[in-house]
Amino acid sequence: MITKLNLASNPFRNRTLPYVTALLLLAIAVAGAVLSFSKLSNINAESDIVKTDIDAMQKEVTALREEGAKVRQALTPEQQALLIASHKLVASKSFGWSRLFADLEAVLPGSVSASRISVQNIFKDGDRIKAELDFSVLSRDYQSVMALIANMNNSGIFKAELRGQNLQKTDRITFTEYNLHIIYSPRTYLQTDNNPTDLAQQGGTE
Repeated sequence: MITKLNLASNPFRNRTLPYVTALLLLAIAVAGAVLSFSKLSNINAESDIVKTDIDAMQKEVTALREEGAKVRQALTPEQQALLIASHKLVASKSFGWSRLFADLEAVLPGSVSASRISVQNIFKDGDRIKAELDFSVLSRDYQSVMALIANMNNSGIFKAELRGQNLQKTDRITFTEYNLHIIYSPRTYLQTDNNPTDLAQQGGTE
């Protein structure tokens, strides 16, 4: 006699597999947590090192500034004037005068002509050499002068503003001289001409 078994009433059960799977997942989670904690510790350690370096550099900068202030206070007025003059001389030797005139020519409209330029100051702004200029132009057309100022301010190397204007008359023509104040910031440091300080020493050129 053949007896039929109802397998559904007595299913196969493997009690080991779920525990093994759970332990494997737990091991993976623990390993990931340990790895993440290790990376976080390394990042925190590197951050602490960077902060320490920054603090040390800031202390050095502060100490240097204090030393510089003490040195300046110890100088006589004559020595301070000599120091300022020497700084301007160093700046002027780094200044490209031929490039200045080329840059001015590039922004001048055809109906505007330069009449006078004088260098008021040469200074460093961060790593850039800059010059403060008084610049005069001649034109019979006010709008052309406004276009010149717009060209300068859009160039990225000039900052110009109109300071005044004077009507000029001759027997044949009438024109106006416009006085501009300019801050010139060349894009790169260029080698100077043979006599880079002549213009600054003369106070300008006609």
